Amino acid sequence: MEERSLHPSICPYCSVGCGFYIELEKGRPVGIRYMPEHPVNEGALCPKGNAALEILTHPERLTHPLRKSEKGWEKLSWNEALDTLAEKIREVRGKAGPEALAFLGSAKCSNEENYLLQKIARMLGTNNVDNCARLCHASTITGLGKTLGAGAMTNPLSDLAHSECIFVVGSNFAENHPPVARRVLQAKDRGASLIVADPRLTPSAWLSDLTLRLRPGTDIALINGLMQVILAEGLEDRVFIRKRTVGIEGLEKALKKYTPKTVSRITGVPAGDIIKAARTFAKAETASVVYSMGITQHVSGTDNVTACADLALLCGHLGKKGAGILPLRGQNNVQGACDMGVLAEFFPGYVKTDRAGNQEWLKKAWGLEKLPEKKGLVATEMVDAVFGGSLKFAYIMGRDPVNSTPNASKLKKALDSLDFLVVQDIFLTDSAKHADLVLPAAAWAEKEGSFTSTERRIQWVERTLVSPGDAKPDLEILIELANRLGLDATYKEAGDVLAEIARTVPAYGGLSKERLKEGCGLIWPCPDALHPGTPILHTESFSTPNGLASFVPVEFLEPAEPPDSDYPFLLITGRTGLHYNAGSMSRRSEALLCREPELYVELNPADAEALALEAGTIIVIETRRGRTEAKARLTQRVDRGVLFMPFHFPGTNLLTADALDRESKIPGFKGSACRIWRR
Repeated sequence: MEERSLHPSICPYCSVGCGFYIELEKGRPVGIRYMPEHPVNEGALCPKGNAALEILTHPERLTHPLRKSEKGWEKLSWNEALDTLAEKIREVRGKAGPEALAFLGSAKCSNEENYLLQKIARMLGTNNVDNCARLCHASTITGLGKTLGAGAMTNPLSDLAHSECIFVVGSNFAENHPPVARRVLQAKDRGASLIVADPRLTPSAWLSDLTLRLRPGTDIALINGLMQVILAEGLEDRVFIRKRTVGIEGLEKALKKYTPKTVSRITGVPAGDIIKAARTFAKAETASVVYSMGITQHVSGTDNVTACADLALLCGHLGKKGAGILPLRGQNNVQGACDMGVLAEFFPGYVKTDRAGNQEWLKKAWGLEKLPEKKGLVATEMVDAVFGGSLKFAYIMGRDPVNSTPNASKLKKALDSLDFLVVQDIFLTDSAKHADLVLPAAAWAEKEGSFTSTERRIQWVERTLVSPGDAKPDLEILIELANRLGLDATYKEAGDVLAEIARTVPAYGGLSKERLKEGCGLIWPCPDALHPGTPILHTESFSTPNGLASFVPVEFLEPAEPPDSDYPFLLITGRTGLHYNAGSMSRRSEALLCREPELYVELNPADAEALALEAGTIIVIETRRGRTEAKARLTQRVDRGVLFMPFHFPGTNLLTADALDRESKIPGFKGSACRIWRR
């Protein structure tokens, strides 16, 4: 009997970056072994991690390139598929110019794959490049960028265990990022206080010492109220403020009206709880702010993040162990995709595309005479560009925007209106069904490359399995396409691309394939080959031109789409513990789907009684954009007038609002006025 072998890997689901071993027998995955030595998860895995192998051998895996024809899907050879794709790109570029092209990268693909995708786009002459961060944490990049100078987590997740106070806003970490809950519980065992602000009574709130159950969309008012109390009682860190920040005067002036009484009226949180939370956070020697999409996915998303930064700065809770701001991102490489420049407004390393002279260093690195000089279209702007006739071609790698973009009916019409759409993925997703050409990609364990977790930890994943049929690693597909387009991609493997990344992204300067394979990764910035990495940012100075952080006061504004007589409920959306993102992977896992098989909507029992609805009733939910059906779950988790739906199933994003944050262009998923009735 052949012995089973163990191969280290990284979970392909959320952004925490948990490690485990894939157990192989005769070249097939037969199980997962835990990795207790891994510094992030210490061997533990959530339900999704435990079920990660199911997608690798799923019968619906794409195995051949497909072209849509009048008779349906037609199989192609790779030569036919890539020749067709290259010809279409040249055709559209020649007739309508490079700005008629758009490229969407993937938070599920490696750094090397995302880097090459955006490089191809820019060498073709367009900055119309984006990734799914536009729908989850674009406001983190913008909000933390303008206050601290770096739009990333400031401290490693393990630091939470050393916090005296943890303030959580807009994050249900206990369900959605379970290894974070382990660190929070370790902190609580040491006597730490946990404060959770959320419209829902989530499992994270159950762990808290103080729950601030605010009305949806009132986060800025709450955080401003905390800061007003801190200033009124003289609890701010004046030494830190004087030495390391600018702009406190403007903040002080703006906060005067946010008294506990006023904020209580806006948020619904008792004034006494606001005061208690402010004192607890400010008096702690070390305190952390943890947030996620509960505050980023708003038309005020950038302002929400900015307010979190202001709060941490006010109390000096930055640049030290056990403190900091910890945005919990969604997908396994959303941080890396952004670092690689898969953003319309940034080249690799967050160099702004529209700032004079910023193209020079990249032209030199890539051996080019010209690069596009203006900011491109972000993903949320591309739909209108299609309808306006300026965008004609889209390349979607490892994304399912049909099930993740708000106002999905509009998005579907846009995809069908393109001259040509190519989708590269592991399954025939709902987005791929709209494509003219579908390219079968290798899954996470079938290729090599680096991935960057939410704590900036860059880890190398080795190729463990052979892809099914003719499916290829995304990087291999991109290299072959680039060469067909005459872009001279001479890379032999992912390590060659990482070497180029190290030359063009300063924070990755000390990385190599060999170095990353030595352990459990390195945390950027890691500027040279001898550097050990930087777990804690901003210890001596901030990542700004003058080294100082900026206070940026923000004002509370009413939600963009408040309930009214026609649409009396407010719908919020979010994750569950058993599914992931658009569900294209987790809904193909029997282990996960059997436990949570269908779309549901949470509503308060008092609302259900008033409408004569029982638990399990199929109800219709309608917004100004569309309608869908879901099974009713009656629960005190949501307050009266509020509904909650998970976004992992088709239907939810037919309802969500596509109004955008003015700075980051992230949509306001978290506040859609709706009405309901029995089917």
